[in-house]
Formats: sequence, structure tokens, C-alpha cells
Amino acid sequence: MGLEQKVMAELKDAMKARDEAGLRGLRAIKAAIIIAKTAEGAGGELKEEDETKLLQKLVKQRKDSLDIFTQQNREDLAKKEEEEIAIIEKFLPKQIGAEELKTAIAEIIAETGASSPADMGKVMGIASKKLGGQADGKTISGVVKELLAK
Repeated sequence: MGLEQKVMAELKDAMKARDEAGLRGLRAIKAAIIIAKTAEGAGGELKEEDETKLLQKLVKQRKDSLDIFTQQNREDLAKKEEEEIAIIEKFLPKQIGAEELKTAIAEIIAETGASSPADMGKVMGIASKKLGGQADGKTISGVVKELLAK
């Protein structure tokens, strides 16, 4: 079952349960899928990695908004963003832990022979492909910088 079918099934359940937070998050996913499909052309299907990127983008947008709302003491809006993040993250692959991420990136650094921050692009290219669905780019980048700075 593809992402769109899963979202539609969850959307029906959320409607029956009158779950407003769930409806907001699921409708955001559905809208993003429709936009992505129409951008690819008539009747375009999204690949699994495209779906994952789409979901990560939605989570990143909400996290950015959450930071802004928290800084401005808008707890009502911050709470809505947190609820939507939780809904969207249910559809993402399991996120990798910090230690696992460091280990995986250390292996990639050893494979590529990178030794300085100047080699960051080489490492990031491989790390983004291998770990793309399991961690966001900002986290991967931070760990790569940290390990190459040593």
C-alpha cells in the first residue's frame, strides 16, 4: 500500500473520530502528495524515496514554524505544529539514533578517505543517499562536520 492510500485510510478514521489534529496533519500530507504528483505530470506516481523526501520536508517546515512560534510565545500555534509533526512522523521510516548515526558516518568517512572539513561534500553525498530517510540533512551535516573537525 502506497503512502497516498495509507493517508486516505487514516484520514477516514480521523474524520470518524473527529480528530482535528489528525485531520490537519493528514490533509497537509494529502495536499503535498497531490502537488508533487501534478508537478511530475498527469497521473504521475511518486517513488518511495520521493515520498520520504516529501514527508521530511513537511516535518522540517513544521519544526521551523515551531521554533518561531516558541520564540514568540505563541503556545497555541506551537502546540498545533507539534501535533502535526507527530502525525507526519508516523509515516516516515524509523529515525536512526545519534550513536548509530555517528557510527554510520564514521564508516562512510573511512570508506571515502576523507580527512578534513574540505572533504565534507564527498562525505555528505554518500551519507545523504545512505541515511536519507533515517535522519534529516541538518543532523547528518552536523555530525559530518563534527567528525571531520577532529
